[in-house]
Amino acid sequence: MQPSACTCRAQEAHQRVVSLNAPLANVRSIAALAAAAWAKEALAAERREARVAHARQEREAAKVLHLCLWPDERTWSENPDRGFADA
Repeated sequence: MQPSACTCRAQEAHQRVVSLNAPLANVRSIAALAAAAWAKEALAAERREARVAHARQEREAAKVLHLCLWPDERTWSENPDRGFADA
């Protein structure tokens, strides 16, 4: 499972707070690197979520177009028992 952009941004913010408030220099540097990594992951998650939303819109548009071009196709079937199953 891939993290959402919101989760990544929350982790980035947490790591930035840790990098500012940690008493040890090595903890600060590691937290700063972790914050940068979470920011990069958030960008990837935003692109992924945008692709999913775009694909969903394309599927919906294709479905509407198909129903507009062939409105009676949903009710037609070679099997008379299933003719109006989806109608």
